[in-house]
Amino acid sequence: MTAFSLDSSLPAPVSLPLVPTADEAAEAALVQAAQGGCPDAFRALVERHQQRVYHFCFHYLRDAGDAREACQDTFLRAHAALPRYRPRARLGTWLFQIALNLCRDRLRARPAARGRQFVALDAQDLPCQRPAPDEAAMRDTDLAKLDRGLLALPEKFRAVLVLSCLDGLSHAECAAILKCSERAIEGRLYRARQRLGEWWEREP
Repeated sequence: MTAFSLDSSLPAPVSLPLVPTADEAAEAALVQAAQGGCPDAFRALVERHQQRVYHFCFHYLRDAGDAREACQDTFLRAHAALPRYRPRARLGTWLFQIALNLCRDRLRARPAARGRQFVALDAQDLPCQRPAPDEAAMRDTDLAKLDRGLLALPEKFRAVLVLSCLDGLSHAECAAILKCSERAIEGRLYRARQRLGEWWEREP
């Protein structure tokens, strides 16, 4: 198997732009070369997508170590399946589908006690000015509560909230990753927000 490694110094997750459409032709050439056995082409694909995949895995799993392993496994599986990949969807969509399945498996495999020990959302995820100490404490409490609320949601609601609200994907991209219609994404988002709001009002 082609050797490659993920960047060991991945920073804390931040909002990231989508891979520009203008790059699709270049990416298609890289995919074709990687399918032909070129290790440099596959390494270039990893470099293009690893940050966004890690970002998603972190938001879904709320654990940096688990996110890094899920990200690594995503590219290992993608490498193994690359000869069978057909570009009916963008490569990024295919990678997100692999990552989502791996994250689901990891979350189900967690012991119940560990599953509640989410890493709180980092203040770096929220672009704003430095708050006063009392405001920071209140925000940290709210973010920790949000983590618990996401965990309490059914998986299909948690997935669509992470993809759309935390990772900033469009409804079309969410639909492609979750293999449903954009209308279904809109409905899931509405119900997910409603369920999360109801949970928020009940919980201290």
